[in-house]
Amino acid sequence: MAFAAVLYCLSFTPSLLPRVWLLQGVVAGITAAMGYAFGTAVGALIGLWHPLRPRTTRIAWQVLLRVVPLLVLAFLWLGSRWQRELRVRLSMEPAQEYDVARTVGASLLTFGLLLLIARTLLLATYACAWLFRRVVPDRAAYCAGTVVVALLSYSAFDGLLVTQVFTMADRSAAVINNGTGSGVTVPTSALRSGGPQSLVAWDSLGRQGRSFVAGAPNLDELSAFAGRPATEPIRLYAGLTSAYTLKERANLVVREMDRTGAFDRAVIAVITPTGTGWVDAKVTRSLEYMYAGDTALISMQYSYLPSWAAFLGDRSEVVDAADALITAVRERWAAMPVQSRPKLLLFGESLGTYGLEKVFGTADRMVSETDGVLMLGPTFANPIHRELTEARAEGSPVWDPVYPSLPVEFAENAASLRDLTGPRPKAVYLQNATDPIVWWSWDLLWKKPSWLIGERGPDVTPDMHWYPGITFWQTMCDLVFANKVPTGHGHVYKSETVDGWAAIAPPPGWTAGDTARLRALLDA
Repeated sequence: MAFAAVLYCLSFTPSLLPRVWLLQGVVAGITAAMGYAFGTAVGALIGLWHPLRPRTTRIAWQVLLRVVPLLVLAFLWLGSRWQRELRVRLSMEPAQEYDVARTVGASLLTFGLLLLIARTLLLATYACAWLFRRVVPDRAAYCAGTVVVALLSYSAFDGLLVTQVFTMADRSAAVINNGTGSGVTVPTSALRSGGPQSLVAWDSLGRQGRSFVAGAPNLDELSAFAGRPATEPIRLYAGLTSAYTLKERANLVVREMDRTGAFDRAVIAVITPTGTGWVDAKVTRSLEYMYAGDTALISMQYSYLPSWAAFLGDRSEVVDAADALITAVRERWAAMPVQSRPKLLLFGESLGTYGLEKVFGTADRMVSETDGVLMLGPTFANPIHRELTEARAEGSPVWDPVYPSLPVEFAENAASLRDLTGPRPKAVYLQNATDPIVWWSWDLLWKKPSWLIGERGPDVTPDMHWYPGITFWQTMCDLVFANKVPTGHGHVYKSETVDGWAAIAPPPGWTAGDTARLRALLDA
């Protein structure tokens, strides 16, 4: 109970992002159960060699019953204050005052449920041991009972819970993928996949693909921003059922590019989408507004599962899809005369950055074989990002590393890209200081992270500290609501993309004022 109480209190310490009352309650309940389990194990081991006297146990309980309520009340008050300050720091609405009571209720319910499951497993172990005692000594019977229950529990968890969760997620995602978003209609322009003369059927694009090709700004909107006549932008996409294999889908997209004259545009942007095939509308619109529509945006679906499921399931899908599309487009582009070919830009967000990095393998190839690469919210598993961060210039913080030997720029604040001097970067990483997708890692379990040592990112609260196991668990829970915060925090980038494109490949005459004006338009 002592370990449960301490870990329960520590679960209220702040992490990267604010937590809603339900998530905080579940986190507190699970964390307390972890402490209870650890304390039970320690107590059992001590009892084997040095059993406690009844008087010692009685005194310990008396101390515990006097101290724990005060400790819990103190951390409930501190936790409310920390969450309130964190919400102010991230420009979020304050939580309700009565959320504390709901948090406590949710935590007790979670703890009680986990304790009930644990006690049920314990009774099952005793029952198995009672059967085995007829043929083997007591200790061997208990060991055998523990092994049997553990194996049955694992089988039930893996076969029933995990498999069923992924099966349900797969079926749900498939149904969603077959639908069409509100207000999305078949394009009437021949410059869109799924439209007139297109080689790609509208029904094969998937939900996100249909939204992608139908979501371009119209000529009036582009002309009004540019102050001159605009060009109708090109948007091309291949869904999972547009062709049988990845290579065939990639080649189909290139044929669409030839059909629509994509290689005659000022810019071609190859976009590696997230798990569902989603591409943020503000990412695509930003480039189209900057170039007054003289663009061709290309993408291809590799899954209909959410990014977390695609990441846990098979990361090779995003790598293979990115490789197929980038290679097909780049081969056609590289064959053109250097003086007349368009800029070739690459984009990835979240899981898409992982696929993009794996295609090139090294930072040198990534910056030398394209005209620019923009990546938002790279995952902790990204090999190039990790390599560049570890080899950063001495004295530069991990959340804003400096890597002078290559034209690569990191930015935790997109607006800081407007102050760059010298040669333009060929690759830009936008990584919010409070983005758990970027900063979560397995070694948080046993090692204090670099982003909590020395100077911290602007949005990281000074009240956040590292505790073994606790910080790992809290940051993992931050992943759940990483997209539920304002732009510039968590895993939300949106209009910050404008600063990224402006740093890498601005059109002639583009100014910092144009960047601010376009960001305001997209945010509105």
